[in-house]
Amino acid sequence: MDVRVRGRNTVVDERLREMAASKVAHAGRFFEGILDADVEFTEEQNRRVTDGRFKVEVTSRAAGQMMRVESTAESAEAALDLVVDKMEKRLRRLKERLVQRSRKGRREAEFGFADLEDDDGEGPEVVRVKQFVMKPMTPEEAALQMDLLGHSFFFFQNAESDMPSVLYRRRDGALGLIEPA
Repeated sequence: MDVRVRGRNTVVDERLREMAASKVAHAGRFFEGILDADVEFTEEQNRRVTDGRFKVEVTSRAAGQMMRVESTAESAEAALDLVVDKMEKRLRRLKERLVQRSRKGRREAEFGFADLEDDDGEGPEVVRVKQFVMKPMTPEEAALQMDLLGHSFFFFQNAESDMPSVLYRRRDGALGLIEPA
């Protein structure tokens, strides 16, 4: 596995670089298809922040799915240990889901819907625009992708209706699906 380590607002020494490469490669043992991973160390420059001063983010592809995991701690080593634990849990969960799907076949997923409410009328400023190619997928596959990325919503092209759709996590933990009428 090719592990690329870089630092933002911090210098990553060789010892930490080797530790990150070996731990992330060891965590990737669940899938033979993981070819590479990006590990980014970030140090908060504000001296008042002590408990979550270092952040480690790992981004990789597993089973054709993009996965992003992040964690913060008071030291870079502690944050690395936490992020590796999270990565192992997500990879284990992904493998279990893929095995279940292949054994049981496809099942229909149930989704709850929520009303959308406007806040105060003033929207936040758009500071970043992302563009990506959407491959058609089922809402079940979109839920898996959303969990792997650690996001609370996922925009995808629904393979069943051939329409753009948004899958989101509700406050009660269920999933909601927004489709155009």
